[in-house]
Amino acid sequence: MHEMSICERIVQVLEEQARTHCYQRVKKVWLEIGPLAGVELEALRFSFEVVARGTLTEGAGLEIIQPPGEAWCLTCDKLVAIRERFDSCPECGGYRLRVTSGDQLRIKELQVE
Repeated sequence: MHEMSICERIVQVLEEQARTHCYQRVKKVWLEIGPLAGVELEALRFSFEVVARGTLTEGAGLEIIQPPGEAWCLTCDKLVAIRERFDSCPECGGYRLRVTSGDQLRIKELQVE
């Protein structure tokens, strides 16, 4: 389950930032995870709770922001909404799509003390 390693890295980044910015505890974390990022959200929530134990993120709330998936269709020259990486263009039916949004996974915001 790669969600566990994702959470381990998130906690590691938060601990590094705590040393840099002098905070003691993370109360809430907002993650931006697009539908094309290949992350199982429930597995990520479970993993975050497990990985956070004994760290400055223990007990922190986890909010997930999901931006829409979008791609530029190289066939019809339009920006289109997609739900999965290999969807066809909803405008022309073509498969020559370049993902422009929805594959991100990043720490968006923190509430700390």
